[in-house]
Amino acid sequence: MQLFTIGLVQLNADGTPKLADGAPVYTYGPDDVSGLARIFTGWDVDLAGTSTATPDFIRRPMRQYPARHETGASTFLGHTVPSGLSGADALQAALDIIYAHPNVGPFIGRQLIQRLVTSNPSPAYVARVAAAFNDDGQHVRGNLRAVIKAVLLDPEARAAVSTATTGEGKLREPILRFTGWAHACKASSATDSWGIGNTSNPATRLGQSPLRSPTVFNFFRPGYVPPNSGIAAAGLVAPEFQIANESSVIGYLNFMQRVVAVGVGDVLPDYSAWLPQADNASALLAELNTVLAAGQLGSATQTLMLGVLNAMPSGSDARRLNRVRTAVLLVLAAPEFLVLK
Repeated sequence: MQLFTIGLVQLNADGTPKLADGAPVYTYGPDDVSGLARIFTGWDVDLAGTSTATPDFIRRPMRQYPARHETGASTFLGHTVPSGLSGADALQAALDIIYAHPNVGPFIGRQLIQRLVTSNPSPAYVARVAAAFNDDGQHVRGNLRAVIKAVLLDPEARAAVSTATTGEGKLREPILRFTGWAHACKASSATDSWGIGNTSNPATRLGQSPLRSPTVFNFFRPGYVPPNSGIAAAGLVAPEFQIANESSVIGYLNFMQRVVAVGVGDVLPDYSAWLPQADNASALLAELNTVLAAGQLGSATQTLMLGVLNAMPSGSDARRLNRVRTAVLLVLAAPEFLVLK
């Protein structure tokens, strides 16, 4: 409930906390936790007909053991799951209670906006996405296709960035910078194994690796505020900055310098489409600005990059490839690439 559905405090439809005497109202308390815990009794790893000598039993779905299930009534969030239900039926009834909670739409909607669009969505933006969760236009609740559509096509997601508005955009997390490079550069794995390995080390790799979050709270908290920063002074949050530090900034660039040049494992890029443009630094940079940075590179940044590229030798395939690799790395290091707006 805390992390994935309703959160710790009751929310208005626009995601702002409900207050009582100026303090947030909690969504649940110890009695609710105890009531829901009864529902989960009897669920365990599936050890039927297998050995624990191999990890196969960990991969399978959990199994309900009826003899271990508490069949009494369970009350939480103001609702009661009746006694006598099987473990599977009791769990379904409990999930239905959580799913019907009014917090679900704004709670999930705000975090989807944070992951896909901006770290600091306006309450009106959250309210529009929550409304799509509550009713997709066909009186269906929880249609995630409609929710994602509402997130990505909202006016705040599509409008041009305003220099007069603070808080727009989000820091692109490291693994998404890497996948952005891989997609734009048509990376492929000859063996189809994609043996990239663990990229968790912030000093030598990305500081982030899929499915390797250090805690159940993910790699960063949705409400993280960098201390003693302009972001904090502006009353904003910046979740991805929780894994950004001196080591990770340098480690990312050093890692990507190697990846851009020679790939990682058997994952190799294909720069052939850009080689014909490599002798023309302006044309090459314009293409990379589009496919890697969504056209966000500012004029000052482009001027610096062009100075570097124009100073490099050209005229041969080896030199063209070197110019392409350098241009790609420069874009991957640019503030306008790192901060998605």
